[in-house]
Amino acid sequence: MTSPSPELPEIDLTSPEVLRDPFGAYAPARERSPMAKLLIPGLAPMWAVTRYAEAKAMLSDPRFALSADSFAFRPDVPDHCRAYMRTMQEMEGPEHTRLRRLVAPAFSARRATELRPRIERIVDRLLDDLPEHIENGSVDLLRHFARPLPIDVICELVGIPEDDRPRWREYGAHVAAGFGPGLAEAVPGIIDGARSAVAAHRATPADDLVSTLLRVHDEDGDRLSATELVTLIWNVVLAGQTPTNLIANGVAALLSHPDQLAALRADPGLMPRAVEELTRWRGPQLLTIPRHAREDVEIGGVLVREGEAITAAIASANRDPRVFADPDRLDVHRFPGAAGHLGFAHGPHFCLGASLARVQTEVALTALLRRLPGLDLAVAAADVPLAADGGTWRLAALPVTL
Repeated sequence: MTSPSPELPEIDLTSPEVLRDPFGAYAPARERSPMAKLLIPGLAPMWAVTRYAEAKAMLSDPRFALSADSFAFRPDVPDHCRAYMRTMQEMEGPEHTRLRRLVAPAFSARRATELRPRIERIVDRLLDDLPEHIENGSVDLLRHFARPLPIDVICELVGIPEDDRPRWREYGAHVAAGFGPGLAEAVPGIIDGARSAVAAHRATPADDLVSTLLRVHDEDGDRLSATELVTLIWNVVLAGQTPTNLIANGVAALLSHPDQLAALRADPGLMPRAVEELTRWRGPQLLTIPRHAREDVEIGGVLVREGEAITAAIASANRDPRVFADPDRLDVHRFPGAAGHLGFAHGPHFCLGASLARVQTEVALTALLRRLPGLDLAVAAADVPLAADGGTWRLAALPVTL
């Protein structure tokens, strides 16, 4: 980072204070400048856009691009797996658009609504099983509800056979744990699982995403190659588990804000607004995947030089008082009327599964509040264990009493 701006705030992403309360850590930085420097030991500093307007603009600015360099941590995988590791997240322009258009219909708002009855059945099954998992008077809602729900839903949508779903749940757990030896060891199995799904659907087509993509490949290999087909399948399935953290964060937030919980219990019709507010107030994504400047660009009076890395600090932008009144307050009545949050990012890389994540979270929270009127945290809110991750706000466990 070469831009001389000594007055700019600096934030150490490994600091215990930042890990414990990133929302509070970004607040003074945001008031000083729309730009901050993020420090990560062992890596070059990167820019963070701290204010809503500038962050939203950056995310849709073609002068900032995602690439392989955006992913500093990659699993060390066998050579035969490497061709399948380049996903849509690191593509730009026509290549990204081509692949996104192939899968986008499966993730439309209409398709998410059509899936609601199936999501409700999965939710009810998981809730039926919760009492079996009680240990010492409490149950880990993350492990036994928030984590299995999204992977089961995405397997339904994509078309992963029922018999194969247990191993995809294991793969999802490795991804949730972050980059490390567990994920690297799982990659060959993940790719093999995607190949197996293709083979099964070639023999027996169905009304699901795998069959749709397989037809595209068979009709025009230039539009979707065999490698891209397998890559899309594993990437979509594992990316589809991300509502886990939104659901868990949402439950923890509501249980620690009795007034907001009471408002939802009194009026379940508020749930769509509540999901938007929970995504704004404590969504999982604290930082977007870093982009790199394709040329020198000025943001908020700060020069970002060609090649420098930059991220949108979603945790900061979504609490910008220039946009959201009383932004640190959780208010399930806030939406609609407020500006759209950036919890699902913005621009060409806006979260493909946003509609599905919203519906899953609505269904999950509605069922929890309806079926478990005595639901409560089993520990003090401050003692709910967090994963040490400067890029996402995610729980390590969610102990509750039923």
